[in-house]
Order: sequence, then C-alpha cells, then structure tokens
Amino acid sequence: MDLRTLRYFIAVLEAGSLSRAAGSLYVAQPALTAQIKKLEAELGTQLFDRSHAGVTPTPAGMQLYEDARRLLSDAEAVRERIQRLPQGPEGSVTVAAPFLLASLLLGPVLARLKHSHPRIRVFVLDDLSLMVRKAMLDRRADVGILVDTPQLDNLRCTPLAREAIFVCGHDADGTVAPLLRPAPRGRAAGGHPEIDFAQAAQLPLVLQSRRFSIRQNVEEAASALGVALNVVHEHDSARVIRSLYQCGAGFTFTPACSLADSPHQDQQGWIVARVVRPLLPRAYTLATAADRVIDAPTQVVIDALVQETTRLVRSGAWQAELPV
Repeated sequence: MDLRTLRYFIAVLEAGSLSRAAGSLYVAQPALTAQIKKLEAELGTQLFDRSHAGVTPTPAGMQLYEDARRLLSDAEAVRERIQRLPQGPEGSVTVAAPFLLASLLLGPVLARLKHSHPRIRVFVLDDLSLMVRKAMLDRRADVGILVDTPQLDNLRCTPLAREAIFVCGHDADGTVAPLLRPAPRGRAAGGHPEIDFAQAAQLPLVLQSRRFSIRQNVEEAASALGVALNVVHEHDSARVIRSLYQCGAGFTFTPACSLADSPHQDQQGWIVARVVRPLLPRAYTLATAADRVIDAPTQVVIDALVQETTRLVRSGAWQAELPV
C-alpha cells in the first residue's frame, strides 16, 4: 500500500466512478481498476460496491478514506518539513463535534488556524452527540466537544459553554403568538420571547427520533411534567426537519447555536421563543484523552476553540453562557 495507490483510491471514492476518476488522474481506466483491486486484495476486504451507475464505498472503504486522507496529509507535512525550517507547531489534529454546533463554531476556528498556524491540519468529525462521544472513547479524535457530559471515564473534560433550547416555526394562523411572554433582560436571553414547555409540547411538532440528544431532553421534560408531545412528523434527517418547519409543517426544538440557520425572526409569522418552565439547558464540554499529554498542535486547536466560543458568546452571535 503506497501513497500513489491511496491517492487513486481517494479520487475514485470522491468521483463516484472509475471512469471519471481515471479522467481526472490522466490514468487509463483498466490500470486504475487494477490498482483498486490490488488494494482490496492487500487489505483483504471489499472497498467499493460496484453498479452500472458507478461505485459507492463500503464501511471499510469509508474507514480507509478517513485514514488515507490523514496519512496523505501527514506525508505532505513531512515533505514540507524537509523543504523548509519549522515555523511554529505543526501536525494533524482531529476534532469531533456535534453537527449543529459545528456549523456555527468550526468555520471561524478553521479560518483562524489557517491564517495563524498554517502548518497545523485540522480534521473534523461532525456527527450526532452520541457518535462524538464514541469517537473520543475510540480514540479517533484528539479533541471532542461533548453534549451534556461534564465528566467521562478516561477523558479530561473542561466546560466550554451552556445554551438554552428554543422553539421555532411559522405561526400561520397567529394562535401561538398570544402564548409568548416578552423577552427578559440579559444577553443570554438574546431578546427572544419565552414560551412554557407545556404549551410548546402541544404545538404540532417536527422532531428527530429518540436517538438524538435534543429529542431525549424534550422527552424527559415532558415525562416530568406529565404532558404528551404532539409529534406530527418524525425524521432523522436534520435537513428534512429544517425543510418541514420552514415550510410551515410544524414547530421544532432547536439549540441556540443553530438559530443563525433559522429564518429571520422578523419574518412575518415566524416564531423563535426560548423554552422555559422548565428551561432545557444544553451544556458543551471540551474533552481530551486523560492518559495523553496534550501536544503543541492540539493545544493550539483547543485554545482556538475556546477563544472563538468566547468571541461568539460575547458578541451575541451565540446566545450562550460561558463557564464561570
């Protein structure tokens, strides 16, 4: 298994077709096919499912794709080290983050690091909060942002931020607006009105399944109050949920970090209200392996995550609270 073969493999996976990959690589398709078959034989597993429409990666293929990208990145770093003297920390760092928070936080962090520490390569695993925790426990990530996990065996955990859960949706007939109370004072409230959880639970709801942490929190609050959730649509896809509530099919519970992806609150009939009685807090924790010394590149990434979190909260771009 050499670097050229790994580059061929990545090109085929990303193109979704051996013929398209061969064209982009300027390699004859039979030669490329032979390289992929040789790689599969060497690893003892099938990397692609083949059909008339092209190729799709198997689970083994997806795992190799993640590892191969990191290997090639490290190889490039080796080449750069030989060609020029080091200028600051360098290396590869993998960050695992829940996907809703990743869209708000990781873009600015990666842009900052590209400018300040170009020799540090950051890989992001964005997934369900449960899978982020698993990535840390399986040591597939160097830094993790965990949800509602203040401590966990074998991990070193530090509080990052705490936010509230909101209800969003289109109040087409104007029946929800009278249920809202005026926004309280304070930066964390963000100028949004409030709605009691018991009333929010009776709205027509579009929610993800119970595999998701937000749904679990909502279910626990409903059980504690003895109320039933009025779920009219249930889908695992966050994009489907977003499309449903944006088209007026119902309301959804969403954390403060994702409010920027919602329609503007000034849009006529659009409701964005903080859920209270009870509050549904959502806490984020930075985690690293307890038995590993934090190296210089990882520390740089951790510092960037903390600094960007602080900036977003203090500027009001993220309606959250920083740890005391």
